[in-house]
Amino acid sequence: MTNAEVIALGKENYMKNYSQFPLAIKGGKGMYLFDEDGKSYLDFVAGIAVNALGYGDEDEKKALLEVLDSGVLHTSNLYYNSKAVQAAKLINEIAGSSQVFFCNSGAEANEAAIKMARKRGSAKGKSTVISFNHSFHGRTYGAVTITGQDKYHKGFSPMLPDVVYADFNDIDSVRKLMNDRVAAVIVEPLQGEGGIIPADAGFLSALRSLCDEYDALLVFDEVQCGMGRTGKPFCFQNYSVTPDIMTLAKAIGGGLPLGAAVAFEKAVDIFSPGDHAATFGGNVASCALACVVLSKLEALSGNARVNGMYLKEKLEEIAGKYPDKVTQARGMGFMQGLELKVPVKDVVLQCMEKGLLVCSAGANVLRFVPPLIASADDIDKAASIVAQVMGGM
Repeated sequence: MTNAEVIALGKENYMKNYSQFPLAIKGGKGMYLFDEDGKSYLDFVAGIAVNALGYGDEDEKKALLEVLDSGVLHTSNLYYNSKAVQAAKLINEIAGSSQVFFCNSGAEANEAAIKMARKRGSAKGKSTVISFNHSFHGRTYGAVTITGQDKYHKGFSPMLPDVVYADFNDIDSVRKLMNDRVAAVIVEPLQGEGGIIPADAGFLSALRSLCDEYDALLVFDEVQCGMGRTGKPFCFQNYSVTPDIMTLAKAIGGGLPLGAAVAFEKAVDIFSPGDHAATFGGNVASCALACVVLSKLEALSGNARVNGMYLKEKLEEIAGKYPDKVTQARGMGFMQGLELKVPVKDVVLQCMEKGLLVCSAGANVLRFVPPLIASADDIDKAASIVAQVMGGM
């Protein structure tokens, strides 16, 4: 099929809840994707921070073929499977956590975290969840409620009760909301959809102290910023502040749907049989790919740390060269953003025309979340295209 044929078929048969770009992906190799018409694109989107290993990774192929040869893609959670228990063990070893619940997405992982917090708090009169303005935690009802952006709530009221919002990186705004009814505080250590905004180290440390003082759970949403993207296996490890629950998804499944709610000491054994479930959670194929990604996480993190610094340097050069079009560059590792003074969508489309895939975050930020295998040469090519687009606007 051609790009035009795929797009036409999609417009005819899809619900109208996506504003998709006029591009139909057919294949990929390494850092590049290919559309149905054969054009190649340097990919700095990675399926929105999902495809950590890029495209055509041989270890992923081998792992999937082994699962296919077994004849079992799915077992349900009535039974154990070796891929899921191995993936859980790797997460706990790398994160220093104790227990893992597998699900299918980041929204589901955050739903699990909310339920854990409220179940633990139910015997103590605790139900309030504190989240943050400009946060993003998913699209299911609980997850969208704790998302602190009104545009995602519009038309879907009433939202989940007992959810309040503080200001990110403003600990005083949290203190004003903190009381003995608070069951949990949920925060992204690096806000993604809100505009690629890193947390201040002192802010996360103060959140940890407040949660300890009021016997509330501290939940880190690392759905986008986790899995090596910020230069450490998990983002919280950059701050030396350990959460009680961490939520993961995106890159953990190596391109297949997988999410996880990870419990540290204070959140161990909250769930009992029957409290929560996910039919496809711990899926054999997804967890086989998770084992591949987790086995490579240290090396991927190292590359994100070193070349992420180089990416930031190149973006800062662009910001310095075009101050009339760029406010600033910011981010960590391979999760970087350019805050723009020109329309983001126009930049995304012009980059796409020149063979570079980038996306937006928030209202005015150009987001760079490449596969974690990106090299300095890839970064040079991407930065050159972005500079060309900025220079022509």
